[in-house]
Amino acid sequence: MPLLDGDRLVEDRFARVADDEPLPKGAALVSIDRLRREGAALAGRNAPLGVALPPDTNPAALKPWLPRLALVALSLPKHRDGRAFTQARALREYHGYTGEIRATGHVIPDQYAALLRCGFTTVAVPDDADATVWTRMRDTIPLAYQPATTGDGGANLLRRRVSLAPRG
Repeated sequence: MPLLDGDRLVEDRFARVADDEPLPKGAALVSIDRLRREGAALAGRNAPLGVALPPDTNPAALKPWLPRLALVALSLPKHRDGRAFTQARALREYHGYTGEIRATGHVIPDQYAALLRCGFTTVAVPDDADATVWTRMRDTIPLAYQPATTGDGGANLLRRRVSLAPRG
């Protein structure tokens, strides 16, 4: 499955590894259960490590391993399930995570702008996905009302700036 990274599709370098499978030499994506069981051994690997965090798990559970994690994959089981948005924002704002946050599962192009604003960096998309559709949806409505992890202010901030600007 390709990844949408900004405006382009890229290959996924992480191999998703089941709990009972041996780890590959390269980048590996493991479950939170495996990370909890084998955390010390996994943290000592000389390869990028990622974890899949289910929507019902508090991101604070990753705190001991966050400095070592290159990827946190968050799942959206349905397009209307917003828990992953909250998890991503918590990882960025409360836990200071700076690595890749990936959206997986049932993600639709309409959500792309909101995903980026909440702190996601990549989106797992179907093999036949067209990056131009996703970027067009991202750019359709450039104004947002809430503040974001991307550093841009919401519409209320824009209104406040305009109302305080000198008139003349």
